[in-house]
Amino acid sequence: MASIFTKIIQGDLPGRFVWRDEEAVAFLTIAPLRPGHTLVVPIREVDHWLDMDPALTAHLTAVAQKVGQGIQDAFSPVKVGMMIAGLEVPHVHLHLVPIHALRDLDFAGADTNPDPAAMDEAAERLRSALRARGHAEVVDA
Repeated sequence: MASIFTKIIQGDLPGRFVWRDEEAVAFLTIAPLRPGHTLVVPIREVDHWLDMDPALTAHLTAVAQKVGQGIQDAFSPVKVGMMIAGLEVPHVHLHLVPIHALRDLDFAGADTNPDPAAMDEAAERLRSALRARGHAEVVDA
């Protein structure tokens, strides 16, 4: 059965996409730890990051770095944290979180009912930052 991320990638469920290329997508999570919290996900379903081939791992990391730079530009955090947890959805995903302190990475603090307008605004801020960095072809894909 397809993962919830595959359903989002295929357009069966909505997603606030900020990146799409031939191997990966990035979209805002539905339960952000902070505004701009983004997931980088391979298009091909892989349950555990240790099972990804090295080329896909390298590609996801490169996408995460570019999206992270956009998050830095759009939200001006102290750092952009990156984490792979993988316990809730059996499809590899990298969490990119704008952080000001280590406690910003505590999933107990996730906003499980974020304001849709604020989410749309965060997605557009990130898209604009990525376009400004020269990534329009994957932002608008």
